[in-house]
Amino acid sequence: MFTDPLGAPTDPTVVEGPDGTWWMFATQRRVDDDGPGVRWVHGTDIAVATSDDGGLTWTRRGVVDGLDPGEGRNTLWAPEVVFAEGRFHLFVSYITGVPEQWAGHERHILHHVSDDLVTWEYRGVVPLSSDYVIDACVAPTPDGYRMWFKDEAAGSTTWCTDSVDLETWGQSRPVIEGRPHEGPNVFTLGGWHWMIVDEWRGQAVYRSDDLSRWTPDGHILVEPRGHHADVVTTDDEAWIFSFMHDVSPFGETGAGEERATRPASIKVAVARVVDGHLVCDPHEPVDLDLRRAARTR
Repeated sequence: MFTDPLGAPTDPTVVEGPDGTWWMFATQRRVDDDGPGVRWVHGTDIAVATSDDGGLTWTRRGVVDGLDPGEGRNTLWAPEVVFAEGRFHLFVSYITGVPEQWAGHERHILHHVSDDLVTWEYRGVVPLSSDYVIDACVAPTPDGYRMWFKDEAAGSTTWCTDSVDLETWGQSRPVIEGRPHEGPNVFTLGGWHWMIVDEWRGQAVYRSDDLSRWTPDGHILVEPRGHHADVVTTDDEAWIFSFMHDVSPFGETGAGEERATRPASIKVAVARVVDGHLVCDPHEPVDLDLRRAARTR
């Protein structure tokens, strides 16, 4: 559905703009970087594109300016953008510098606010459970808001924290433990709350009736494999935006860190609740029109 001039948009988030235009933000991986190790997934900007026809076509708008509070070249990953408290809020994962390996580098989640999705004001680092946190997801609760995130210091599991205003945050606590995963996303559909997380073998699905207790409910987007997804809901179905590698690095037939695995694109699939379970066929034709989405503001 969408690619990027640098060849690998990942970690998409989709939000309705002030004038009804839809905006997509994504990590802009640098597939042609010749540096050692995994330097190509670091030093990344946040790319942005817009659609005025409900998501059928997207116009690239370059990268988002003003998100990096540091000096020099640093790393921005996994944007989460929500409209709440009368403004847009962006939570983005941040790593100082351009590392050449995955491990050993602190990761934090930064908070920015905007009235127009173009000009962003930096609000600070979100205080969370460790100095190795990424992949924020924010959704409303009866008492305010909850952020779910990946804590790599806790076995790469999902934790959460609560806020009444998206500025001050409570004590972090574990939510989904066990098998390592990342990229939590929470949405409501068919009378249930759902969480999907990227296990690098498809999206693991969890179901809840209170946003606190989560029951496993299988996997979706297993083949082709969808990674770090965002979800937009209508009254009776959901559109799941995920990124997929042209050549998968995962699984028994995966190509590992070979250069051929770097390119990726963002694709969309439709999900529904059937007999209390979330089902998604990635091969089903999608009648995408984000103008039919459930209102969020």
